[in-house]
Amino acid sequence: MPATIQNPILPGFFPDPSICRVGEDYYIANSSFEWFPGVPIHHSKDLKNWRFVGHTLTRKSQLDLSGIADSAGVWAPSLSYADGQFWLIYTNIRYTGMGRPFKDIGIYLTTAKDIAGPRSDPVVLNSIGFDPSLFHDDDGRKWLVNMRWDFRKGRHRFAGIVVQEYDPKSQKLVGPMTQILEKTGILTEGPNLYKHDGWYYLMLAEGGTGWNHGISAARSKNILGPYELDPQPSVITSRDDATLYLQKAGHCELVETPSGEWYLVHLASRPLKTNAGENIASPDKTISAEAHAGHRCVLGRETCLQRVEWRDGWLRLAGEGHHPMVSCSTPTLGSAGIPAGEFRESEGNTPAGMPALPGCDHFNSPNLDVQWSSLRRPVEESWISLTERSGWLRLRGGDSPFSLFKQSLIARRVQHFKFSAKTCLEFSPNHYTQMAGLICYYDTRQHFYLRVTHDEKLGKILGVILTDDGAYDELTESQIIINDWKQIFLRSAVDGEKLQFSASPDGKVWRDIGPVLDFSKLSDDYGSTLRFTGAMIGLCAQDLNGTHVAADFDYFSYLPQNS
Repeated sequence: MPATIQNPILPGFFPDPSICRVGEDYYIANSSFEWFPGVPIHHSKDLKNWRFVGHTLTRKSQLDLSGIADSAGVWAPSLSYADGQFWLIYTNIRYTGMGRPFKDIGIYLTTAKDIAGPRSDPVVLNSIGFDPSLFHDDDGRKWLVNMRWDFRKGRHRFAGIVVQEYDPKSQKLVGPMTQILEKTGILTEGPNLYKHDGWYYLMLAEGGTGWNHGISAARSKNILGPYELDPQPSVITSRDDATLYLQKAGHCELVETPSGEWYLVHLASRPLKTNAGENIASPDKTISAEAHAGHRCVLGRETCLQRVEWRDGWLRLAGEGHHPMVSCSTPTLGSAGIPAGEFRESEGNTPAGMPALPGCDHFNSPNLDVQWSSLRRPVEESWISLTERSGWLRLRGGDSPFSLFKQSLIARRVQHFKFSAKTCLEFSPNHYTQMAGLICYYDTRQHFYLRVTHDEKLGKILGVILTDDGAYDELTESQIIINDWKQIFLRSAVDGEKLQFSASPDGKVWRDIGPVLDFSKLSDDYGSTLRFTGAMIGLCAQDLNGTHVAADFDYFSYLPQNS
């Protein structure tokens, strides 16, 4: 029985996939938004089994996220390989655009001989739009492909797709900027160019990155156009069927295997609730908004893979139709002629073939594990240490959970609908402005925080604070006094949309802290602002006195549960 690849191949907050192949090695880069380091990278030999190998933007000179708005930062990087090196195009967006006509965008290029680096400091390209990519033509010329953003009153914000030549010797864009396609009535972004059988194919993300998302195509014999639209409105979309397991399908890139097979990576989301309601046939129509009422995709936008083929001059999903499939067949051959999918079995109950990240981090290494990300600032000794107290993570209190600047927070992606996370904390606050604990985090406007702090009358207390669509609250009725707890064990248990915090003085006898909370609010689909990331869980410390009091964490465990 042929091996299959299960979707998503990268579960959790790994949106906007960009894929390239170097020999028999495949690499995927993803958006990272306000999280540092920027642009996570996964590696595979067979398209089925993926390993998280690190990040590409690791220095502040490459990526300055200070003050970046929620869900801004690095959108839709483009990773390619040519001329013996990796090329990475990325954006740093200051604002998401909600209530603002401007985004204040920076578009950059950085290169490296090895995927692990070192990577060059960025070359500034332009700032006209987002989701750019770099096309390496077979004549040696290189072209920046981008969407153009129009902020003017009464104009369509998504103002068309443009190309401009890039000269690697002068490290500058040269020649005129040419608009090659403009579509009205739908948001068009995420352009990527490919050349196949003498045609230039333009692949596009359309409809916005929500329920109306999809992928369309156009082609031309000349890179500068004119481009004819694909007679099939969408190569892939789930906008017309609310019952599909994979929703919001869109934003793709293509890769060809050594044996000439083609695959498409794309993003998709898995709602907590499915809908057996409206289902219409045509991908150029959309289902009603009510069909998705109550649907929330707490794991964010995830990376999926589809097998595709060229038919009658156009790209089509293998088989029939335009809906994303839950699984696809593996390539004919993998490394050294071994059938793909036979390299190793997937571990744990992580979906697809991605090996599970370490279940427990005991902080025994002098460096943070690759699973961790920090919020808007690099990991530096001024606020974090793994060596001051051997076997412990020390966080020095930083800004408040509302800050866009210097939060002392590290987190990892939530990748399962059902899991528990635990830590052990030693912390002696002496003022109510000092806090530390376990946080379930989406952004500054949406998080749940089980924290230890100090009260003038009660002493050391433990309780839940939260921010719900920007509204701050303290669940004081459920807080407890813990003056006699030397160590504080903290736990979050998540089952679908239900989150229950609990605590223990010894890690054996636990008591619930606070009510059951709605974990599904940590999603793109909740709240009054644009959201593009996914649920994270981690550790943090605050000191609003500015004295940087230390909080020590003995370990952090993340344990998936069988659903």
